[in-house]
Amino acid sequence: MSRIEMAMEKAARLREEGGGQPGQEPPPAESAGTAPPVVPPAQALTPQNPFLVTIHEPHSQAAEEYRKLKSVLVKLTDGTPFKNALMVTSAVPGEGKSLTALNLAVSLAQGLDHTVLLVDADLRRPSLHRYLEIKQGKGLADILKGEAAIAETIVQTGIGKLAVIRSGTPVENPVELFSSQKMRALVDELKKRYPDRYLIFDTPPVLPFAESRALSSIVDGVVFVVMERFATQAQIKEAFDHLKGGVLGVVYNAAQSALEDESYGYSKYYQAQPQP
Repeated sequence: MSRIEMAMEKAARLREEGGGQPGQEPPPAESAGTAPPVVPPAQALTPQNPFLVTIHEPHSQAAEEYRKLKSVLVKLTDGTPFKNALMVTSAVPGEGKSLTALNLAVSLAQGLDHTVLLVDADLRRPSLHRYLEIKQGKGLADILKGEAAIAETIVQTGIGKLAVIRSGTPVENPVELFSSQKMRALVDELKKRYPDRYLIFDTPPVLPFAESRALSSIVDGVVFVVMERFATQAQIKEAFDHLKGGVLGVVYNAAQSALEDESYGYSKYYQAQPQP
């Protein structure tokens, strides 16, 4: 039995006995009810990718748009229970979902009220470690396979209150992991670890693969990224249908109206956005 299975079994036993809190196990370094570790400024990540506008140009129009997105999401997810588990996806590859997830996560983490755990759940084509300029290492796949504890995989970035779980060791068939009870139990544990924390999954696009469809039934909501003139209307509709009403909202990326309007100083970022 893996460490996470043992921890979850223990948490379930404690709940049945009426004692303890789920999520206390397994990692003693990050138990429920304690603050996330503080990263000294000298050890904070300093990614140089210019598309991370919430880091490099926090006063730009692009960063402001992400703050607007954050504000809307906070209103949509606030309440009892706190709907803090979100996933970011798109209909097809190349619509900017990973950069949207990362900039949104940074914007949330730079605020006063929330910590953020960003998870690279695109096990087929992970990219968050490249954007953040950190080496690939143990991550989501290793947790789900029972080969790593959660605490072993969390990277504290020092960028606001942002932590990251990388995709981890490559796997042959990610959908089997995403459809497992381990995935549901992991999301449940991560949701409850800190009461003020957003949990954001960057997932594969919906139409080519089945993982995002499986995860959408577990999380509290979906942020759906649509790049103008990229996916067809039929593809967008089909992706929506697969997400079964879980979409909280749509990020309309690279809109031509914005590109033509010089007042939108962020347009250059979208024009040159690299394909995942």
